[in-house]
Amino acid sequence: METLKEFGTRLRTLRKERKQFQRQMAELLHITEVHYRRIEAGKVNISALTLCTLADYFGVTIDYLLGRSQERE
Repeated sequence: METLKEFGTRLRTLRKERKQFQRQMAELLHITEVHYRRIEAGKVNISALTLCTLADYFGVTIDYLLGRSQERE
């Protein structure tokens, strides 16, 4: 469960650094804004493909997104 919370926190930080709204991220991922909010809140798990999409979009590693590394690249 901690991994989901850490993932959500890092995702929110990256989104804000890019000055993106949750609505824009939901559109990128082809999901509802409510579902995206739940991802950032650490309440739902995501697919491996969605994880890859987010890592590519933000230019970070999957390990960084999941809190397994402090190295972004």
